[in-house]
Amino acid sequence: MIKTFLNPFVVFLLMGSLLFSCEKDDMDIEVGEEDKEFRYVRLLVSDELNTDLSYLNPFNETIESFHAQYPGSSLYATESKRYAALIHRSNNLLETFDTGLEFHGDHVDVRGTPKFGALIGNSAQPTHFKSSRGELITFNDGDGTLSFGKESDIHTVGAEMESLDLGLEKHHGAMASFSDGTYAVTEKDYSIEGTLPEKVKIVDGDGNTVHEAVISTQGIHGNASDGVYAVFGSVDGILVVESDGNQKIIDYPGDFGTAWIGSIYETNVSNKFIGFTATKGAYLIDVAENSITAILEDTEIMKCVPSFDGNRLGLLLYSGVLKVYDLHTNSVDEEIQAISLVDKDEEGKPNMKLTSKYAYVIFPNSGELWQIPITDDGIKKVYALGGRPYQLEILGYETNESH
Repeated sequence: MIKTFLNPFVVFLLMGSLLFSCEKDDMDIEVGEEDKEFRYVRLLVSDELNTDLSYLNPFNETIESFHAQYPGSSLYATESKRYAALIHRSNNLLETFDTGLEFHGDHVDVRGTPKFGALIGNSAQPTHFKSSRGELITFNDGDGTLSFGKESDIHTVGAEMESLDLGLEKHHGAMASFSDGTYAVTEKDYSIEGTLPEKVKIVDGDGNTVHEAVISTQGIHGNASDGVYAVFGSVDGILVVESDGNQKIIDYPGDFGTAWIGSIYETNVSNKFIGFTATKGAYLIDVAENSITAILEDTEIMKCVPSFDGNRLGLLLYSGVLKVYDLHTNSVDEEIQAISLVDKDEEGKPNMKLTSKYAYVIFPNSGELWQIPITDDGIKKVYALGGRPYQLEILGYETNESH
């Protein structure tokens, strides 16, 4: 059963506002839309220990409750941002969820209530997720296959993602989609020990190899793509793969030593990606200029999170300080004391996502979600989710415009 309720903290504020308005009838106390989250932004939060899903509408300050098939869902927004993929790696399952919001360029239509989709994926340890060109794609660590589904099939009864055998050895792999319909996929040749792959080849939609791997590395982890370039973190440097088969390595700065970037994120800035390693910091990777430039070199970064629109980067430090960077200028936009100090040895560390207006932080140990203005002139809101919040994802659209 779906339950909708107001957070107790919000109810307290509303009651206080009503009492205040009785005493000050001549004062306008209504909060304008510019002082709230966008009307069509949504958050989905999974729980580590149970199947609970919390679906938050921050504009209305309401929460709806749903149940996934298994606890500890990993959450990912699809390309359209209308849908979410819920991955249960150890249970070999992918589920889909629909916000019911449909974007039309200059406004949003509400097409239905939030609910689970019919499309599912059954594959061997689905781990790495990407979505582009209307597709949902997983790399399946259990057998080295790719699985494909379509956003347009999410409400097709009986729809199931199809798996494609690429003849790969099973490994902890990744893939990226190119605008021309081909895919960059990692390969494991056992030239190094462990489950990390060493190189990348390009295949078509039928699984045929279009371009063989050119460069072999000592291990690959983390990747992103803008449709033109596929960018992978590797021990030897940043591996850049183009759809025409060209490959190159961008060398790390000279002071990297044995450190290497293992997390790569897309941005909304042409030719630029974010690279992060906890042992060095956050970096801006320019694939056209073959450069890696420091955003913040600091070993105290707890979370490195691109904003929902891809124009900014949020870095949450263990000190509780949140630094928000403009990726177009590589400069600090905002800096606030967002949360209190976090112990590096603490189990259940906070997790974060970022919109244009707010940082959303979940606290597994308290069962709370905080909505924190990224400027000092806003009001923090606290939502009691209960349980042990595990992952959160932003869905929907940063607009207030309806049909």
